[in-house]
Amino acid sequence: MRPRPTKTTFDSDGVKLAYFDERPENSDAEPVLLIHGFASNANTNWVDTGWVKDLLAAGYRVIGFDNRGHGESEKLYRIEDYGAPLMAEDARRLLDHLTIPRAHVIGYSMGARISAFLALAHPERVQSLVFGGLGINMVRGMAGTGPIAHALEAPSVDDVKSQAARTFRVFAEQTKSDLKALAACIRSARAPITAEAVATIAAPVLVAVGDGDVVGGPAPDLAALIPGAEAFVIEGREHMKAVGDRTFKAATLDFLARHQL
Repeated sequence: MRPRPTKTTFDSDGVKLAYFDERPENSDAEPVLLIHGFASNANTNWVDTGWVKDLLAAGYRVIGFDNRGHGESEKLYRIEDYGAPLMAEDARRLLDHLTIPRAHVIGYSMGARISAFLALAHPERVQSLVFGGLGINMVRGMAGTGPIAHALEAPSVDDVKSQAARTFRVFAEQTKSDLKALAACIRSARAPITAEAVATIAAPVLVAVGDGDVVGGPAPDLAALIPGAEAFVIEGREHMKAVGDRTFKAATLDFLARHQL
């Protein structure tokens, strides 16, 4: 297995965030920014699933970071310290820190939502977008965040009765996450993304969601709202199992190749 990249930190408006920046031999490689999902981290979402290896092999510069409250980044415990628009500014500041004017952006689940806010607030910074694990529920919103927060705050996983919420608690424990920080994150004000807003996204978009993903909702339904967007249905996959799917990677690499800087 490829060793995990070495992470360093940068200051995002007073919040210390951990990131890696992996480059192929080609010094002119196009940058790809990876934004992970809730309760995950850059290593779990992108390194362990083979994304970093495959993107490097395809000749891309690969940047991944741990969202605030996640992984090796600073843990915050106030609800107002989270929210996708704020976390999108973390992504933008990382691009600033690395002096990257424009990048391809791949987000999974919560990371897809953050990517959408990045594209809406700073369209000039986004060359192309891949929304993984989040389809039509991007504009419908996510139900059941209260039970997930309660599950994260429960004394133990055995106290969690909701199977859906229990899945998040189990995953958070597997990733050795700070449960209190994640509870604040999931409770954060969920700024709405309307159908009208996503229709203004100018960058090329690929929406890729598993056919059994009830968290993200169908990919074609979201793609239909975004002019020129493409949909890819990841066959036989639900939300937690689609991230490293080889067909998802192949579709993404094909999409990136067609939308070079």
